Amino acid sequence: MESKQVSRSVPNRASDTSRKQRDGVNFTGAFGKKTGDSDLRFIEGQLPEHEGQVESDESPAQQLELALQNLETQLNQRGQELDDVLQITLYLTDMDAYESVNETYERYFEDTYPARTTVGAYELLGGAAVTINAVAALE
Repeated sequence: MESKQVSRSVPNRASDTSRKQRDGVNFTGAFGKKTGDSDLRFIEGQLPEHEGQVESDESPAQQLELALQNLETQLNQRGQELDDVLQITLYLTDMDAYESVNETYERYFEDTYPARTTVGAYELLGGAAVTINAVAALE
C-alpha cells in the first residue's frame, strides 16, 4: 500500500492566528466591531435599534427586520451586501415566534440562505427579543 502526501497551499488572505478584540464606536455592552485580521468580516450584536433606541416594544419579526436592516447598513458602509453573508447566529427570547421571525429572514435572503443557528435566549440587551451576529466573506 502506497502512502501519499497531500500538499495544501494557504491563501494569502488566511486569518491571522492572533485575534484581539477591538472596541468599536458607540457600541452597546461588550460587543466589538472586528476581531483580528481575516478574509472574513465578523459583525456582532446587531440589535433592533432605530436612532439609538432598542425597539423592544415591536414584535420579534419586526425586531429582526430592524436588526437585518442594521446589518445591511453595516455591510453597505464597507462595500458589501447581504449576499456576502455566509453565516448568521440569531438569538431569540421567544421560541414561539420562530415561524414569524423565519418569514422575515426568508424575505431578506431570497435565493441562497446563509447557514443559520437560532439560539433561545432568556434575556437580551435593551430588552430586545432578537439580536444577530453575522460572518461575511470579504471577497
